[in-house]
Amino acid sequence: MPNIRHALTVKREDDFAKWYQEVISAADMAEESGVRGCMVIKPWGYGIWERVQRLMDDRIKEAGIQNAYFPLFIPLANFEREADHVDGFAKEMAVVTHHRLIADGKGGLVPDPEAKLEEPLVVRPTSETIIGDAMARWVQSWRDLPLKLNQWANVVRWEMRTRMFLRTSEFLWQEGHTAHATREEALEETHRALEMYRACVEEDLAMPVIAGEKPENERFPGADETWSIEAMMQDGKALQAGTSHYLGTSFAEAAGIRYQDDAGAQQLCHTTSWGTSTRMIGGVIMTHGDDDGLRVPPRIAPHQVVILPMLRDKPEDEALLAYCEVLRAAIAAQFSMGEKVRVLFDKSPGKASAKRWDWVRKGAPVILEVGPRDMENGKVAAIRRDRLWNLDNGKLANSFPEKDEFVSGIAALLEEIQNNLFAEARDRRDANITRGLTHWHDVVNSFRKGGKYPGWVEVQWSKPTGAALEKIVEQLKGEKLTLRNVPRGSEPVDGTCIFTGEPAVERVMIARAY
Repeated sequence: MPNIRHALTVKREDDFAKWYQEVISAADMAEESGVRGCMVIKPWGYGIWERVQRLMDDRIKEAGIQNAYFPLFIPLANFEREADHVDGFAKEMAVVTHHRLIADGKGGLVPDPEAKLEEPLVVRPTSETIIGDAMARWVQSWRDLPLKLNQWANVVRWEMRTRMFLRTSEFLWQEGHTAHATREEALEETHRALEMYRACVEEDLAMPVIAGEKPENERFPGADETWSIEAMMQDGKALQAGTSHYLGTSFAEAAGIRYQDDAGAQQLCHTTSWGTSTRMIGGVIMTHGDDDGLRVPPRIAPHQVVILPMLRDKPEDEALLAYCEVLRAAIAAQFSMGEKVRVLFDKSPGKASAKRWDWVRKGAPVILEVGPRDMENGKVAAIRRDRLWNLDNGKLANSFPEKDEFVSGIAALLEEIQNNLFAEARDRRDANITRGLTHWHDVVNSFRKGGKYPGWVEVQWSKPTGAALEKIVEQLKGEKLTLRNVPRGSEPVDGTCIFTGEPAVERVMIARAY
């Protein structure tokens, strides 16, 4: 292997956590805000989120779900109605207790004792309770069902240990909430939402995931069932990239969401909720990033192609700029993956080589450098971000296609990059899942001896509950491990539970996780 001088100062294999932080900075995605646990999402990072939001929103609306918006502030009493729910979020809730500040006489401000709220307001950590109130008003009879709502919003969960995109005190997300007449309909919606997440994350973000049901200890507070999609990061840890919950009738009972059935009787609704967040952006970084920065899958790239003219501050620059503008228009007229190609003609000041590395670090899928010689020959110098280096000689893997050839082939090239990123991540994940272990000590050894980034282990278990499960969770915690989910469509069981020795009923994934 040739010695390659990469664009980042930290390599993934040396310190994955520091590498992650450097990618965010070098790709100009986000920065600290000055408020603990909160971040400023910069245009490139937010542009990626906008693409994810747009693609997800299209899928949501295709399922007949309507967008709405609900208040940021939720009365504390709403949470107190649902004991399991409030217990699950109590430690993370930010609470508003006053509505006015006054001078403290020392040049500062303090809450006015006379402006204390009669009832504290919780800053939205999730919206089941406030949306439940609305559903109780909007649902009267079976004709009002199903009621399917979604909102794009910010939420606040006061995290003790924060990391940009992955775990912040404030983050952006979507949360879907639905109400149904029957358990069967609600479960169907729960699984529809899970499949929507799987399709979006795999097809749009190029992140392979394993979909399955969460164990009892990992359920959403107050839910009857929680299902998730789990993605493997390059350090072998699991990232929960989306969840879908069947809430049963407990939330409906607490909020009074009832309907009159066609026989005239009052019935409780069965409700669901499901959500994804800007945590997915962290997943994209840790799934696709390399030692030169971010690599953005074309479907979610704000700019799929970036054109960099190699200007010389000479009169001939005008002709080169004109050539690049014709090239930009030709590329922008092409369609790839159902949309017009998003192309940026970067005419900002600076040397072309420096700008090239800026876009390499940001992860633009295709970078075109166009100089006077390229213009004369009717060509472009193309760099595809998924295959940046020629591993035979350690040089950039430029290609020099004819301009028209490049334009006609851009749609196929972007699709190839998208598919290549997915295949690379899928193959890496599959190679790092260990199966066939039959004893707990084998699991421990697999993680202890599996190198710096040991991956996941799939084992058979008897699906214990209650105190028996709590004991297992503590056992796992001692090795910094967690139960992730029970994969859909996994192989039938044929042995005993590695924890209890009882006959196994299903398979479950074990991993270290974010």
